[in-house]
Amino acid sequence: MQVLDPTRLVLAAVIGLAILLLLIIKFKVQAMISILVGAISIGLIAGMPLEEIVKAVNDGIGNTLQGIALLVGLGSMFGAILEISGGAQSIAVTLVNKFGDRKAAWALGITGLVIAMPVFFDAGLIILIPLAFSLAKKTGRSSLFYVIPLLAGLAVGHAFIPPTPGPVLVATMLGVDLGWVILVGVFCGTLAMIVAGPIWGSICGKKYFVLVPEHIANQQEFDESKFPKFSSIVLIILIPLVLILMSSLTDVIEPLAFLHPIFSFLGTPFVALLIATIAAMYVLGIRHGYSLEELEKVMTKSLEPCGMILLVTACGGVLRYVLQYSGLGDFIGNAVASMNMPIVLLAFVVAALVRICVGSSTVAMTMAAGIVAALPGIEALSPLYIACVTAAVAGGSTVASHFNDSGFWLVKSLVGMDEKTTLKTWTVMETLVGTTGFIVALILSSPNSWPENI
Repeated sequence: MQVLDPTRLVLAAVIGLAILLLLIIKFKVQAMISILVGAISIGLIAGMPLEEIVKAVNDGIGNTLQGIALLVGLGSMFGAILEISGGAQSIAVTLVNKFGDRKAAWALGITGLVIAMPVFFDAGLIILIPLAFSLAKKTGRSSLFYVIPLLAGLAVGHAFIPPTPGPVLVATMLGVDLGWVILVGVFCGTLAMIVAGPIWGSICGKKYFVLVPEHIANQQEFDESKFPKFSSIVLIILIPLVLILMSSLTDVIEPLAFLHPIFSFLGTPFVALLIATIAAMYVLGIRHGYSLEELEKVMTKSLEPCGMILLVTACGGVLRYVLQYSGLGDFIGNAVASMNMPIVLLAFVVAALVRICVGSSTVAMTMAAGIVAALPGIEALSPLYIACVTAAVAGGSTVASHFNDSGFWLVKSLVGMDEKTTLKTWTVMETLVGTTGFIVALILSSPNSWPENI
């Protein structure tokens, strides 16, 4: 690989990223095309040989998709079964009944966090928001008192905790064990959910009285008799998390080392999620009255949005390899080292800047992970530190949702708020989720916090 001029490398990166952002923001070009054009532009302007650019594209697509393609597909089918069976509503209603009306906001936050791991954010919100509205109607409170905690939980589960695609993508690009990502993500995400959910929801509920939408106010209550058992749903959702964690734990805990060959296989992410999906097909599908033919149609339908997610993700991998093969990753790494900036902070700042400019959390994650993955020596860092970097990317890609984010408009329309109120409530909530998660990750990544071998 030839050594390219550092000044030209920086200029290439600035121009290439500017082209990428301009295509998305100004000309509304599809994100996959924009990222691909931006990445190739960086290579051309930097003076990379043409065959090296082609190699970066092929390696970026192949190496990225081999780690995430199966997970996105299996996760989509798993979530679809959970949705049609009423499993999501069952968790929400059971927790609300357990917590009581006074602490229902906490129940909704926990529900959102759990449900968003296997179910996409948009689907989870549409499924569960009627319950938040029914509680607001029952108690006479502002709907925000219950909606904000639900949104916070969904945002946390969607961004921080595998097997949801975002953190799996970042972990794959950074080469870190998903067990560590789950442990760090649960810790960061739980604190973020508490701050941005029940606490901020209580403030919003007192400050802004938002009525329950009229078409929701007249809906019938949930028929709990048709829901699957709460315990069954929780156990199925926990299957992939427990198997992945056991793979990591048996690798580092000496007395459990004899079990590692077994859990190394069962805890492979696609195997763990496959087992959970098959269990969901039987327990939540067949035993709940669905035929295999009906399940096949539902699961096939759930795969439709996967193509876009995978292509955008793959192009993020292309960006990473162009930066790496051009030598820009080494240049950025040396600059970061000279400034003594923690990589966790760099990851958060890059993801947040892209999120604010572009709006898409997926694009923010792919770009930030690509830049960080291209840094020299990243593979030599401890698993805990890279898991904290993953959480920092998740935090940065969550902050400051505004007019260029489809989630902003979805929440505005479903809750029935104007743009100004949505900015003061939803946007602040997203920023609290991302910033709190990042701060916790930054603390956990401190070199004085853990032994060197962790």
